[in-house]
Amino acid sequence: MKINGNGSHNELRFIDLFCGIGGFRFAFEKAGCKCVFSSDWNEKAQETYAANFGEKPHGDIHTVAVADIPEHDILCAGFPCQPFSIAGVSKKLSLGKAHGFEDKEQGNLFFTLAEIIEVHQPAAFVLENVKNLRSHDQGRTFRVIHDTLTKALGYTVYYKIIDAQTVVPQHRERIFLVGFKESRGFEFPEFPAEGPKLESILETDVPEKYTLTDHLWNYLQAYAAKHKAAGNGFGFGLVTGKDTTRTLSARYYKDGSEILISQGPRKNPRRLTPRECARLMGYPKSFKIPVSDTQAYKQFGNSVVVPVVERIAKAVAATLQRQSDYRPELVLAENDKANAEAAKRIAKPVSYFKTKKRRKASA
Repeated sequence: MKINGNGSHNELRFIDLFCGIGGFRFAFEKAGCKCVFSSDWNEKAQETYAANFGEKPHGDIHTVAVADIPEHDILCAGFPCQPFSIAGVSKKLSLGKAHGFEDKEQGNLFFTLAEIIEVHQPAAFVLENVKNLRSHDQGRTFRVIHDTLTKALGYTVYYKIIDAQTVVPQHRERIFLVGFKESRGFEFPEFPAEGPKLESILETDVPEKYTLTDHLWNYLQAYAAKHKAAGNGFGFGLVTGKDTTRTLSARYYKDGSEILISQGPRKNPRRLTPRECARLMGYPKSFKIPVSDTQAYKQFGNSVVVPVVERIAKAVAATLQRQSDYRPELVLAENDKANAEAAKRIAKPVSYFKTKKRRKASA
């Protein structure tokens, strides 16, 4: 631990789990912290991460012994959201597949995080997921997560749903959970009242390949008309430079339907370019995109919005620098209420790790 008794620190160390293309890393490095470990199973994401940070992340976190993960002050993780997202749940239900914690491939990855936290006891953690995590399975999923972090692991937890549209021209709501091992007062950062518009990230000279073909454009219009007639809200999202977009998703490569850029009445709309997607997610101009357009769309659609996490990272670092008994004058009423309600609940103790077989450190 590099946090001194007086609350100051030399350089806070963090680990970057389910790191994707490095959104958390950009944010926490800008907050003055040092990354000591990263992990992601996707080889194409590893390629992009390595191109930008000069090191390849470890693969599947299950192949790494918990004891082999370096000591760290802050654990960062945007754990897989598909088992809890509205779109992910709908798709899985239509296919008769499990979702949430019942999704054995992705849904139980939270408990992998819990094991790492239990073993390493970091001073803080920052977790990110889709807004729907709060309401999934009538709130039971979030209750298990909250109780695991607070009751089983002993952390003080704050959470908030943040819409990125105040810092990028994209309506993107995500829930952030920030926890501290020592009981500390914490406030989520403030965000601007109004964010930028799409024109701020658009390129001026876009290749024709990003313009929709007549066939695809006609299909999307017919599909939207069909669902509108049925009273459904499904359809494409057509925007101009004066607008804010819908949420960019990992499926954007398929048809670009959620964000189509108008090119006037005489020309079919177009997709965003990968570079525009990078800007839409708040990545710096220097960000390298070494993969195909298809892979780039998937990667940016799965990413965090860098400026949102950057503000949270600075707030977490500042909180760890202060005396642990410091309490801000303003405390989030929503968090206080939620923690009070959680404390009143009578539930069986959470023992997530008792049914697990501990991974041994490698020789």
